[in-house]
Amino acid sequence: MPEEKKVQLSEAFYTQDEAAVLKKFESSEEGLSSQEAKTRLDSYGENALDAGKKKSLAMKFLEQFKDFMIIVLLAAAVISAVFSHDVVDSIIILLVVVLNAIFGVIQEAKAEQAIEALKEMSSPNANVRRDGHVITVKSNELVPGDIVMLEAGDVVPADLRLLEAASLKIEEAALTGESVPVEKELGTLEGTPEDIGIGDRLNMAYSNSNVTYGRGLGVVVGTGMNTEVGKIAGMLANEQETETPLKQNLNQLGKMLTIAILVIAAVMFVVGLMNGRTWLDMLLTSISLAVAAIPEGLPAIVTIILALGTQKMAKKNAIVRKLPAVETLGSTDIICSDKTGTLTLNQMTVEALYTDNIVAPATAEVALDNMALKIMNFTNDTKIAQDGTLIGDPTETALVQFGLDHAFNVTEKVAAEPRVAEIPFDSDRKLMTTVHQLTTGKYLVSVKGAPDELLKRCNQQLLNNEAVSLDDAGRKDILTNNTKMAKQALRVLGMAYKLVDAVPAEMDSASVEKDLIFAGLVGMIDPERKEAAEAVKVAKEAGIRPIMITGDHRDTAEAIAARLGIIKEGDDDAVITGAELNELSDEAFAKVVGNYSVYARVSPEHKVRIVKAWQQEGKVVAMTGDGVNDAPALKAADIGIGMGITGTEVSKGASDMVLADDNFSTIIVAVEEGRKVFSNIQKTIQYLLSANLGEVLTLFIATMLAWDTLLPVHLLWINLVTDTFPAIALGVEPAERDVMSHKPRGKKSNFFSGGVLSSVIYQGITQGALTLIVYKMAIEFPAHTAANMPELTSKALVDLQHGDALTMAFATLGLIQLFHAFNVKSIYQSIFKVGFFRNKSFNWAILVSFLLLAATILVPGFNDLFSVTSLDGYQWAIVGGTSFMIIPIVEIVKFIQRSAGKGKE
Repeated sequence: MPEEKKVQLSEAFYTQDEAAVLKKFESSEEGLSSQEAKTRLDSYGENALDAGKKKSLAMKFLEQFKDFMIIVLLAAAVISAVFSHDVVDSIIILLVVVLNAIFGVIQEAKAEQAIEALKEMSSPNANVRRDGHVITVKSNELVPGDIVMLEAGDVVPADLRLLEAASLKIEEAALTGESVPVEKELGTLEGTPEDIGIGDRLNMAYSNSNVTYGRGLGVVVGTGMNTEVGKIAGMLANEQETETPLKQNLNQLGKMLTIAILVIAAVMFVVGLMNGRTWLDMLLTSISLAVAAIPEGLPAIVTIILALGTQKMAKKNAIVRKLPAVETLGSTDIICSDKTGTLTLNQMTVEALYTDNIVAPATAEVALDNMALKIMNFTNDTKIAQDGTLIGDPTETALVQFGLDHAFNVTEKVAAEPRVAEIPFDSDRKLMTTVHQLTTGKYLVSVKGAPDELLKRCNQQLLNNEAVSLDDAGRKDILTNNTKMAKQALRVLGMAYKLVDAVPAEMDSASVEKDLIFAGLVGMIDPERKEAAEAVKVAKEAGIRPIMITGDHRDTAEAIAARLGIIKEGDDDAVITGAELNELSDEAFAKVVGNYSVYARVSPEHKVRIVKAWQQEGKVVAMTGDGVNDAPALKAADIGIGMGITGTEVSKGASDMVLADDNFSTIIVAVEEGRKVFSNIQKTIQYLLSANLGEVLTLFIATMLAWDTLLPVHLLWINLVTDTFPAIALGVEPAERDVMSHKPRGKKSNFFSGGVLSSVIYQGITQGALTLIVYKMAIEFPAHTAANMPELTSKALVDLQHGDALTMAFATLGLIQLFHAFNVKSIYQSIFKVGFFRNKSFNWAILVSFLLLAATILVPGFNDLFSVTSLDGYQWAIVGGTSFMIIPIVEIVKFIQRSAGKGKE
């Protein structure tokens, strides 16, 4: 087809008749010529998806340095190296930053594989008519106008407008979320294109869907990126990654620290100059303060905490692809969940059987000679593999499985009473009939299908194994029970039969499917997961709102949602369809988004719109799903959760986290772990910043008072030793008992929420004050035994006393932080309730940190390196006693806060 005649492949061909579509593509049912197909291939391009741009490894590495905190740390390293000539500090900072970047690249190494996975899903071959003959070509060689033949088991190779459909059923769950295969029909659909969703386009077959039954013929109307699955690929490629709350909080923290550091350093620099100190001396002092203020290990520590959380979640079947997803789960307000395969089993299952005017649950005992049981298994094309797997239409396999569950061995029964004739199912009469030769010599005409159509052909019904006349009361009872089951979102089929002396001469509906005996009804559904209802309940108790988003019909979605507890039974106002959603503008939808908990008959665009509407309300949104249709919403959500077993590679590739067991309740376990991780990061930040604030105040106030308290090497050692190990250990603190009783913190919260900021301030001030008190006491009341040695000169004595004071201040600041680490196990709860020694890693961290701190004073040779002196028992008692005071002081403040109602929100 010449370039100027190219058809717009985005047209709504389902609203046009077959002849018009063929004419538009200048094609016929005999197909294109090979030469025309080649010309069109050059014009339209291959029937394949765009690969998308890939980032190089170097680019991925460089992107790790965009974080604001990382930039601050790099600046500190440069300043430290250039002005203070403290290369050790600079090397340590740079090492932390580089290791953090490498770790980030490793976690992101799997990158975005969604589009590649979409390509892999493509059917490798297709049967087409070319030059009047049926030939097999590679699916990427298909062009618009090609005539494609479909049979059961085929994967649809491109978007097709159907020209023929003989009992054609296509499973489109990956696109629509609907678990039951769609019965395809010919004809032109009425209505505006926007109101006809993918699941309702019965005259179309879409790329990458599966033919489960029958056969068909269609003309290609969309290839490559112009298919529905191609549109999804395009949405994935254009969808921007959502910045996680963790990254937002770390950036916010970095900016706050930078401003605070610059202000304090500037003030201290000016005051120092006013006190007569040189500008170089004050510059070095200001840099020392910057080193003390910046928690250079924070990004690495946060990464380690997240990584440890990832390992724990993996053991609980939640595989994290991107580290920040661990923390993001903990802040989730909304969980938008796909129904099929996530909240349900994606497996049709018999739920009720109506015989003898009684509806019985599927678990009730059924007699082996029950005629309804026999019909549902005999009039059935399901194949049983050697390993016992059932192969066929999901509805029919559900019926066979029901028989197997009730000891009905269909293989043996059919072998004994074989099928000798049949009338296949078709969508016009909605019935299927098989004829079986019985051991008695008679023939059984077995019929199953739509109850209303079946009843038209029945004049008797089976009651207590006897055929009786089917009167109006009997018909009414059957139809009433059919309606009841349908309102429960059950897919209902009727069974009927008759006995004849010979195989009917004419196997057509008019002569065979009449004068039947009604045997019963069977109701099926894709059932909810047993654990899903409990998971929904726990989610609600945790303040998380579950939202069901599905391609299924409204009644089915409403019934499943009510059974799960997402909505109350009969709460029709909480359900909205995709067509109704189309009538709302983004502004109008934003105002009413909170009214709806169930979305039915939706498209991929709807799912993204729903996610973004909640995000505009300031909510942190998690989206779960397993199909291709879920991928754009998974990527748009704050955290996308894919299904590991039933999920497509597309959905897993677009997800931040994958559930290895496809268990909805695993999400709630992951949420608890996420909340624990955030809480532990808060504890770490509270510990580090209160400690650093204590260091800053000690140095700042001492400078203001012209005291010489701490050297840069002291601050560096404290930051590396007494900060790092306990901070990491706090990251693996067990979850507090009430972690799932609080409401989600949402997007508006940050690391300083929930009392952390006030705790950092008063605890930092307390640490600084206690350190300065010890220093002043050591100067005013020297206690070293060497002070009484007469041979010491006055200057030597002063230097010794100052050395003792400096050492005691150094030891106090280090020890006070180790004691304070016990305080931050909980913001408001008493350490006696939380438990001093529950966390073994924490206990070891405190012990190792103490030994490393003490070694600088007690191990010979370290004194000169750290410019400290040896302390006697009395001095150590002052240091230890004063440092321990941080625990009772914080306990008293916590008691007052709890009395005021803090910690209960």
